[in-house]
Amino acid sequence: MLKFDQVLHANLSGLKEAVTVWGETVSKLEKTKEKADSLRGKADKADWKGENAGVTQAFVRKTAKEFGDALTEARSIRNILRDAESEFQAAKTELEKLVAEAPGKGMRIDQEGVVSHLIRPDSRSKDYDGPKPEVADFEAMNAAIKAAIDRANNADDVASRALRGLVGSDKMNFSGTSYDSLKAASKAQDAEDAHAAYELYKKGDDATPQEIDKLNALFKANQKDPYFAEKFALEVGPKGSMEYWADMGDPSDGSRLGVDHRDKLKELQTNWSLTLATATHSTSPEMEQWKADVIKAGSEPIQTRGTSPYGFQVMSNLMRVGDYDDKFLKDYGTGLVVTERKMTHDGALTPARAWHAMGGMPSHLNWQGGGLGDDPMVGFMEGLGHNPKASTDFFNGNIDLTPENTKDDKKLDPFDYFTKDREWPEELNDKGDRTKEPGYNALGHALESATTGHPYDADPEGLKDVRNKENAEVMQKVVERYGSDPKYMHEQPGIDDSLGKMGAAYIDELNRSLETDSDTTMEEKRDSPFGFNDAKGKSRFGSEFDTGLLWNRGDAINFMGIVAQSETGHSTLSVAESLYTTSVLDQVGPKPGTNFDEMDLTNARTTLRIGSEAQGIMDETRMAQIDQDYAKDSEEHKKAVGKTTEWVKFGVGAVAAGGVVALTGGAGGVLVPLAAETVGGAVTTFIGMEADDVAEKYEKDEMLKEKSDKLKETALHDGKELSLRPGIAYAEAPGWTDKQYQYLDENLVGYVRTSRLHARDNVLPDPYEEK
Repeated sequence: MLKFDQVLHANLSGLKEAVTVWGETVSKLEKTKEKADSLRGKADKADWKGENAGVTQAFVRKTAKEFGDALTEARSIRNILRDAESEFQAAKTELEKLVAEAPGKGMRIDQEGVVSHLIRPDSRSKDYDGPKPEVADFEAMNAAIKAAIDRANNADDVASRALRGLVGSDKMNFSGTSYDSLKAASKAQDAEDAHAAYELYKKGDDATPQEIDKLNALFKANQKDPYFAEKFALEVGPKGSMEYWADMGDPSDGSRLGVDHRDKLKELQTNWSLTLATATHSTSPEMEQWKADVIKAGSEPIQTRGTSPYGFQVMSNLMRVGDYDDKFLKDYGTGLVVTERKMTHDGALTPARAWHAMGGMPSHLNWQGGGLGDDPMVGFMEGLGHNPKASTDFFNGNIDLTPENTKDDKKLDPFDYFTKDREWPEELNDKGDRTKEPGYNALGHALESATTGHPYDADPEGLKDVRNKENAEVMQKVVERYGSDPKYMHEQPGIDDSLGKMGAAYIDELNRSLETDSDTTMEEKRDSPFGFNDAKGKSRFGSEFDTGLLWNRGDAINFMGIVAQSETGHSTLSVAESLYTTSVLDQVGPKPGTNFDEMDLTNARTTLRIGSEAQGIMDETRMAQIDQDYAKDSEEHKKAVGKTTEWVKFGVGAVAAGGVVALTGGAGGVLVPLAAETVGGAVTTFIGMEADDVAEKYEKDEMLKEKSDKLKETALHDGKELSLRPGIAYAEAPGWTDKQYQYLDENLVGYVRTSRLHARDNVLPDPYEEK
């Protein structure tokens, strides 16, 4: 793989000379071929007899053909070298341009391609008026550098493989392969790889472990390559993937792959899913028919030697990874739901009964953990979890249950169906237990995608706040459903972590609702410091939300309180609240280094008051749930209390970029919207704070000697102290004088200690009691 400095400083003179030399060779061979063709023409017309006709005539024809093949090969080599040189030069020129432009943008690029400030912010003089690059500027520069290097690497890979192929293995003959461009060579390579993958596919579960490795290698080498993906999907056929995967999961035919090489099948499932996902983005007539045929086959049994899963069951397990096409997912989901409702006779039977294998052994369709893959909705939800547009449309729309009948209007609301009405089947997990967790975990992933606008497992680096009105509409449903009764979260194991992440992604709107004086008003408090949107103060969710709320204060309290009853939900929302509060202080409080008076701190006080109250709501509801779940003074009760303060460690793994903070530590991949695109000093200070080992004292043996009530009192006190962190970070931000720091610490941090009590004034949701 080529690196930044290799592309930037590449000496292309030798490659240019090679292009010239091969061009000259082509010219010479064109003349030679003319003579050879002329000689062959004469030989063909000659009326030779006997041995001379059988030997000389054949020799002349073969020699003439070889000159033709030599010319074809020479042209191909010239074309490959010409286009490769052009691609290398374009990449090199782009990097040179970026390096030259960087200082004018306040950046520098080192020899390894690392982008940094030309002058670090903490080293700038007071009268500095040069460029001040922001996070978005660094993201754009890094993206441009990567694109240029990728362009060079792609050209290098295709050219080297094409040249090796042109030389071939036959030392006695020219290959005669024709490439009129590097792009043509790339397509030819894709087709060759797709056919090689098809030949391995035909072996089914008779393939050796080494052949499965080869198949995985072909998929990896062509990852996200649309031409390869389409060629493979079409060659295998719409039912081919289903038949292959069903056969792989048939436990009755004696194959050892699923016994001895589960890791290889897990990798194959991932790679197969990624390949088909890429293929669905093609709009060629052949692929449009392929997609239609896949959905049609969904309601049909796929027969193997000992199993007969439905097509939807098989295909859904090949959707767990990758970004499938929006329309295909919508059409697939519609077909899947319609089929399930028919099989269950509109709910008279449970989905588990409908999808249960009748006779024979169950198929092992999923090798990635979380069940064998019987329930096709699980894989489909994972597919939605990787496609925000499709998941948002799916949960905001409705499904016509009788598409063949235009006279009725029998509709189903997917959100209601999957979050309330559907009885999710139990799946056998990796521990051998039957549980509904795999299904609800996948549902949570789909809802994360629908509400945040990002795939649920997206790499946090470089993500931005992309929420729109449609995302918010799904979030309104989530808050209404899961904030209405604790049973929805507690009776859906595996969804609490996703609810915490969704709450974190809308922590700004939750705070805006908490600030209001009434539990039922849908109008924000005038000049609220929360809910920042664009530079003009307009809401990203539509004009009605410029001052209107997504939900009222009562709903916000219920949602945050119920989600915080979960250990994971409490942790995720707590750190999100602290980070968001800190970012608002950066935005609305006086800027470090400026003078201010008492009135200038009004918004800062409001911000800290609401942040502290929110943390109090979450701490109180978590403690109440612990009391409900465990017997007082039991070891489990005490340990659960001790863990309520561990969230403070999560902020250490935070990365600020593009107007969001991504928690990459304990909360992993959680997006928290900031109050401004530019990360301020308080946020930087907060992220840089060392994690206090607050929770460690609870883990010591002495903890078990204390009474639960005493430990709860201590934990709530520690929770209050932790809610001071945003104020402390603001007071300690670079730029304040010692006197200003002392004043802020006294007036803001001290203020939070008294405002925390407001949490107990709220009507908090009851803890969940298992019936």
